[in-house]
Amino acid sequence: MIKAIFFDYDGVLTTDKTGSLTTNRYLSRIANVDYETVRDVFSKYNRDLLVGKITHREIWDAACEAMHREIDFSLLELAFLSTPANDSMFALARSLKPKYALGIITDNKKDRIDCLRKSQGLDALFDPIVVSSEVGSGKDGAAVFEYAMRCIDTKPEECVFIDNNPDNLIAPKALGMGVIFHDDEKNDVGKLSLSLANEFLIRLE
Repeated sequence: MIKAIFFDYDGVLTTDKTGSLTTNRYLSRIANVDYETVRDVFSKYNRDLLVGKITHREIWDAACEAMHREIDFSLLELAFLSTPANDSMFALARSLKPKYALGIITDNKKDRIDCLRKSQGLDALFDPIVVSSEVGSGKDGAAVFEYAMRCIDTKPEECVFIDNNPDNLIAPKALGMGVIFHDDEKNDVGKLSLSLANEFLIRLE
């Protein structure tokens, strides 16, 4: 019997495939720097940012120097706020909330998710919100999923995890969690709802 449904954030609860895409696109536009340049500059820091080894503040000056631009650090928050919510997925989550525990498990930067928790009201709908940079490990291993389940005292067979990257489904499936791949390009939330109902007997409002 399923008790909890965990959502990935970017590419599931948002319509952009990754958070880096969202952030880099905004910074590229506001600083008038080619997107590819912004992407390449930040990509070298991405893994350490995702597991909390460094912060955006710590690498900001070096990143600006590499882009040959002085970009005010406050613009990073505006980049975070440009994240496009997936309204259909949020509607699905709200329909599930009365009967199931809902959580987020995301490979993400702490400052970004802290910003979006406030702007999108994530805490009103999801608990726990498990962020790789706070746990110190990502979805390529079991630890972040085990932590999420401990937060709400559930067993793997009582949980379903939804992600737009098939590689991120390997670890939770090995633990015994139910998993569903969501194709972010098609964003067929109706199909996802049917998968929840047919594969896991999830009751929808």
